Amino acid sequence: MAVKLRLRRMGKKKRPFYRIVAADSRAPRDGRFIELVGTYDPISKPMNIELQEDRVMYWLQNGAQPTDTVKNLFQKKGVWLKWHLQKSGADEAKIAAELGKFELLQKEKEARLEAKAEEKKRLKAEAKQKEAEEKAVEAEAPTTEAPAEEVPVEEAAAPVEEQAVAPEEAKTEEPAEEEAKAEEPAAEEEVKEEAAPVEAVEEESAEKPEDQSEEAAEDTEEKK
Repeated sequence: MAVKLRLRRMGKKKRPFYRIVAADSRAPRDGRFIELVGTYDPISKPMNIELQEDRVMYWLQNGAQPTDTVKNLFQKKGVWLKWHLQKSGADEAKIAAELGKFELLQKEKEARLEAKAEEKKRLKAEAKQKEAEEKAVEAEAPTTEAPAEEVPVEEAAAPVEEQAVAPEEAKTEEPAEEEAKAEEPAAEEEVKEEAAPVEAVEEESAEKPEDQSEEAAEDTEEKK
């Protein structure tokens, strides 16, 4: 029977929690298992890995094969390094020295991660403070620019001036109309005066033929 060291999912929806188990490779992922050898919580910060090293070493020595994820977890805890040294035939002193170096490196790595997290938190706080200051400046800006809002008052006064100018224009137009009305009768009188001589000339021309006819009649009578 081939034994696999793998994860068995537990927990709630979107809140996974895993058990590291030794199980038959033919069994389903969340099915029956042979032995529980550890736990893995990816949600916690930092992530929490707990292993029973003696049982993990037992299954590794008996040919159990870890999955890629479980192998990465073993490497993070130094179990895989210990197993590799044992396979290569290293004595206990060398294994202890190598594990000491590994733990030191892990502590330095954790310190760098913590410093990076603190730096990120500081930058975030500064950005938030800067944003608050910008909002405060924007809130003060309308109070300083308040005089600019008086422009509509001047614009409102413009129609009043236009209304005042309009009556003056109406007054100037009224005399002009009166003058035009006064000029019309004068023009009619001039036309009448021009028409009067013409009528007189016509009357004179009409009287002259009558006088001539009378004179011609008198002459004929004398001749008789």
